[in-house]
Amino acid sequence: MSGLCQDRVVVVTGAGRGIGRAHALAFAAEGAPVVVNDVDGDAAAGVVAEIAALGGKAVADTSDVADWAGARELIGAALANFSRLDVLVNNAGFVRDRMLVNLAEDEWDAVVRVHLKGHFAPLRHAADHWRAEAKAGRTPSARVINTSSGAGLLGSVGQGNYSAAKAGIAGLTVVAAAELARYGVTVNAIAPAARTRMTEAVFASMARPDEGFDAMAPENVSPLVVWLGSAESGHVTGRVFEVEGGKVSLAQAWRHGPAVDKGERWDPAELGPVVKELLEQAPEPEPVYGAS
Repeated sequence: MSGLCQDRVVVVTGAGRGIGRAHALAFAAEGAPVVVNDVDGDAAAGVVAEIAALGGKAVADTSDVADWAGARELIGAALANFSRLDVLVNNAGFVRDRMLVNLAEDEWDAVVRVHLKGHFAPLRHAADHWRAEAKAGRTPSARVINTSSGAGLLGSVGQGNYSAAKAGIAGLTVVAAAELARYGVTVNAIAPAARTRMTEAVFASMARPDEGFDAMAPENVSPLVVWLGSAESGHVTGRVFEVEGGKVSLAQAWRHGPAVDKGERWDPAELGPVVKELLEQAPEPEPVYGAS
C-alpha cells in the first residue's frame, strides 16, 4: 500500500460490517489509526482485531451516532486514543422499507434518525473540534465523507423514508462544505451500490466470479473514500460521487433550469402554457428506481 493516509486519524461509523468495515480496513491498510464505531460491540471488536492482525491501529466504539451525547463521545474517543482527528466517515444506517401507504410513523422516524441525525450529530461535534483548532492557529487538513445513496439522488419506490433521509444527507453535505471550508475542512458524499445486509437480496445476482471481479463487493467502494480522506483531496469539496464496482461517477446536483420571467405577478390561468414551454426545454428527469 502507498501510505496515502499514514497517521491520519479516522472515525468510521457503522463500521462493524459491510461497507463500513471495508472502509475501516482500507484506511488502516493505508496507515491510518481507525476508530471503529458500531452499536454492535462484538462486530466492532472483530474489525479492530482484523486491523490489529494486519499490523494496524484501531479502537472500538459503541456510541449511538444519532444520540447527541453519544456522537460527542465518539469524537472524544478519537481524541482520547489518538490525540487528533483528521477524517470522519459517516456511514451508519439501516432500512425499514415500505410503500408510502403502509409506512408507519416509527419506521419513518427510525430511518431518518439514524441516517440524517446520525450524520449531523458526529459532524457537528467534529466541526466544533476543527473550528477550535483553526482558531488556535492549527488549521487542520480535515475531511468528512458522508454516505448518501442513489435512492437519495433519484428516489426509490418503497423507500420513501430512506430516500428522504439520503437526499437530506446530500443537502447537508453541500451546506457543510460551504460553511466549514474556512476551518480547513472538506465535505463530500458518496452514493454507493454494493452488497450489504441492507441490499444483499437485490445485488446477490450481480457478482461476476467468472470474470474474477465481484462488482457488488463492499470493498469496491472504499478506495474512493480513502482518497477523499487523504490530504491529497483538499481541492475537492461539496461533491457527491456515485460508486459501483469499478465505476466512479460524479453526480450532477440540482441546477437552475429554463425560466420565463413576466416581470410581474402571474395569473394562474396563464401558467399552463408557461409550464409546458419549460418542460419542453428541460431534459427528462432520471427515472425513480423501481418505477414502472
